[in-house]
Amino acid sequence: DHGDFVVVKNVEKIKFTGQKFKEKKYYKHTGHPGGIKETTPEALTEKNKHAEILKLAVKRMLPGGALAKKQLTKLKIYTGEKHPHSSQNPITLNISSLSKKNLIRN
Repeated sequence: DHGDFVVVKNVEKIKFTGQKFKEKKYYKHTGHPGGIKETTPEALTEKNKHAEILKLAVKRMLPGGALAKKQLTKLKIYTGEKHPHSSQNPITLNISSLSKKNLIRN
């Protein structure tokens, strides 16, 4: 952890391939007996929680522990173009130019 922040904008344009948008399930447990809850990306999108989908994906890629929680706080997710971090001059990273595997295929 070197202190760098990651700013993600236009998170409402996130896309899933195949049937993942309807069939993928996110589980959480309330801590009470029989308290398992499930939701899908489609249900989160209907509630306008686009940022929650991306946050869950990144959270599950990180190892568990205190460092992962600290790193997750440095992820800033915004819907739309506007964000308050423009004064820090964030660098746009074009992922599709890094590898030909990252290109969108039709």
